[in-house]
Amino acid sequence: MNENLHLWLIPVLPLVGAAINGLFGRRFPQRVVNAVALAFPGAALVQALWIASQFGSLQTIPHIEVLGRWIQAGSFTVNFGYQLDQLSMIMLLVVTGVGFLIHIYSVGYMAHEGGYYRFFAYLNLFMFFMLTLILANNYLLMFVGWEGVGLASYLLIGFYFLKDSAANAGKKAFIVNRIGDFGFLIAMFLIMRETGTLNYLTVFSHIGRLPVDMHWGTLTITALLLMLGAAGKSAQIPLYVWLPDAMEGPTPVSALIHAATMVTAGVYMVARSNVIFNHAPHALMVVAIVGCATAMFAATIGITQTDIKRVLAYSTVSQLGYMFLACGVGAYAAGIFHLMTHAFFKALLFLAAGSVIHALSGEQDMRHMGGLRKLIPWTFGTMTVATIAIAGIPPLAGFFSKDEILWQTFSSKAFSSVAGSELNIVLWLLGIITAFMTSFYMFRLWFMTFFGERRESASPSHDPAHAASHGHGDDHDPSQDHAHAHGVHESPWSMLAPLVILAVLATIGGWVGIPHALGGSNHFESFMRPVFEHEAAAPGAHNTPNAEAPNPAQAGTAEPHGDTGTELALTGVSVLTALGGFGLAYLFYYKRRELPDRIAASMHGLYQTVLNKYYVDEIYNAIIVRPLMWFSTKVLWRTVDVSMIDGTVNHVAADTRGISNQTRRMQSGNVRSYAAWVAAGAAAVLAFMIWAGVKGVWTR
Repeated sequence: MNENLHLWLIPVLPLVGAAINGLFGRRFPQRVVNAVALAFPGAALVQALWIASQFGSLQTIPHIEVLGRWIQAGSFTVNFGYQLDQLSMIMLLVVTGVGFLIHIYSVGYMAHEGGYYRFFAYLNLFMFFMLTLILANNYLLMFVGWEGVGLASYLLIGFYFLKDSAANAGKKAFIVNRIGDFGFLIAMFLIMRETGTLNYLTVFSHIGRLPVDMHWGTLTITALLLMLGAAGKSAQIPLYVWLPDAMEGPTPVSALIHAATMVTAGVYMVARSNVIFNHAPHALMVVAIVGCATAMFAATIGITQTDIKRVLAYSTVSQLGYMFLACGVGAYAAGIFHLMTHAFFKALLFLAAGSVIHALSGEQDMRHMGGLRKLIPWTFGTMTVATIAIAGIPPLAGFFSKDEILWQTFSSKAFSSVAGSELNIVLWLLGIITAFMTSFYMFRLWFMTFFGERRESASPSHDPAHAASHGHGDDHDPSQDHAHAHGVHESPWSMLAPLVILAVLATIGGWVGIPHALGGSNHFESFMRPVFEHEAAAPGAHNTPNAEAPNPAQAGTAEPHGDTGTELALTGVSVLTALGGFGLAYLFYYKRRELPDRIAASMHGLYQTVLNKYYVDEIYNAIIVRPLMWFSTKVLWRTVDVSMIDGTVNHVAADTRGISNQTRRMQSGNVRSYAAWVAAGAAAVLAFMIWAGVKGVWTR
């Protein structure tokens, strides 16, 4: 078999689409922009599917394709190459598949929007950078994709750049991610110092031969810096604050960023670097704690939010926390499994939310919704599937991946050498509480949006006639263009078709990971095992698809099938927790709708604190942003720049100007003045000569 799979084609195809629409799209009719925007990501998906069909017959895995030497500095070399293994294969299918569906949806959603060609150029560019990130065979090329998705997210979040909130949200995402990216960059320097290379296989082979770092040594610091980078990109505490504001971008952008691309990059990077983290149990413990804390923290905020997209934003932050919790307990396969199922149901949730917003002519406040299930039945049906999936109710996809994470958290021994088993129990308990809150706030969204009587807004900004008359421009919200004089309306099939496909995936996508305790074989974990459960191999060595894995405990992972009875009991607790969240939401938002307001009033201070997101943005603004603004304005600008640098230059110029003003008076054009100056000069010379003669200067 020809082993050259032409991996480079997959990222290059969306790049070509971005270039064509970006350079020439302004002059294209909309149907041509559509054709270009869909054809190239679609071709990338076809290529990815073909590669998936060839994957099982590859002779060596990981499969490496080097296009050429990129950097040569002494003994340090970086090649421009791509790597395909089980991890990148899963990511490849998720990104191209879900990304292409979001492109199709965008054709209908953005149909009446100004800057149409520009939007699709950015969307294609986003795909290029994300695919570069996941296919790279070294950290430096990964970093190129890493920075690229940050740039593309800035462009897409701030797409309505004439609207201050959108422009500020784009800048916030860009700046907050620079903090995490700084950590990633320093981690790469430490990896270079330790191993002399940034190539995955060589780095992991070298580190695999090192002893486990039981103290806060180089490997632990490197892993923590990598986690800092991941926390920025995947919105974990304390760098999560940019993601909720990313809702200012068009809804398809929210779906793309939250479900299939940028925010999963951090999880992918931690999973890819599993050898480093397995040799740093302190860092693993930090990853697990940060992930668990983020999951619970964001879930509490999601309970109180009323903007439908903002609820889903905090839900994304929370679900990403679950993925980091899985990676932190060494269950990398479970984390990637949840990444995959999350891509299905979270993309579906955002796109269905966009369909609701479309139907209501721009309304996003759930307090002004209600009674929509019969008016937009397709949207209702697909969003119901996604809600059940994310709540963790069997047999939908979210149940299997979330339950696997909770079980692995309970049973893991990944950092048992630096922490007792009590920590695992605490993390599992917090994960269960988070699962309850997730089910509650998602069914809260479901009941408030689709059930009860219709609650329309009195605000003129949501009036259909006003929306219909709203002009089209680069700062215009596309949902305002979809107003119909006759009221609520279902979305066109260009938007509904992706919803139906994603609903199918959100239903059956988890069946590949049915655990042994429930009678399955957990094919997903078996497929991923060669990536995450391996011993150090010599550089250039490859694992075959059927390679035997060593004891999972040696790789820092939990033994997955040690106690079937306990696993079944914990599964039962997980299911009851999800059903409990549904029951409480049913009571509060269907049977006794006055209860939430009464409870909120009785705990006014706490409720307001959570409603205002614990004032984290305000705290950051007070202790970081304002002092930096003061320092940059008062000290760097007015003192250093204006007073010292500009002052020095200006004083030199002023003194020179003063001397020249005095000197130029000698050039008056008056003959008598010149004669006087000559006489004065002659007198001065004569006086000097007399003085010198008296002092004897000439005779010395």
